Amino acid sequence: MKKFISVLGWIARGWSLLSLFILFLFIVGEGFSLSRIAPREWVGMCFFPIGVMAGFIIAWRRKIIGGSISIISLVIFYFYMLSLSGLFPKGFAFYVISAPGLLFLICGLLTRYYERKITAQSVA
Repeated sequence: MKKFISVLGWIARGWSLLSLFILFLFIVGEGFSLSRIAPREWVGMCFFPIGVMAGFIIAWRRKIIGGSISIISLVIFYFYMLSLSGLFPKGFAFYVISAPGLLFLICGLLTRYYERKITAQSVA
């Protein structure tokens, strides 16, 4: 199981780097201009992509905290967009780009579970 957790952690890291790269390409390709962004769009951007990506970076060291930040940021982003337009954002891209957050969280929780299990077995 230790090998599975390690592989899962490296998949999450690789996927998070790919997600960061894809978002960077969108920003560069679209000619990102700060002046063209409305204040209410900035609020949404604080959660996606900024919050999700910040969670990825944190998760490289603290998987549970970083994964939680990414997932919570995505959920808040969806509800914020729902409050603005009455609809959730369409498409699967938000999920695919944010998926490493879930992988980091699962990896962190599995690591914690098996560390506690091993500690409990060694004490008994």
